[in-house]
Amino acid sequence: MRLAELKNLGPVSEERLHAVGIRTVEELETVGAAEAYRRVKQRYPRETTWIWLYALHGALRDALWTDFPADERARLQAEVEDA
Repeated sequence: MRLAELKNLGPVSEERLHAVGIRTVEELETVGAAEAYRRVKQRYPRETTWIWLYALHGALRDALWTDFPADERARLQAEVEDA
């Protein structure tokens, strides 16, 4: 399965993940949403919002990014900021 086929992701997401060295679903699973977000945010700072983090998290869980409650979003943000 291609990254662009995961829920919440598409061709642009796949292209940006490839640009930061994440080329497969397995690599995304290994790296995790927070680290993938950090890498993409570093390369594309203006285009990468917190929604990107939620989308990556949802992609790994086969869930829409809008399905995550505020406390889970806050936990994800804290994980990024603590690293």
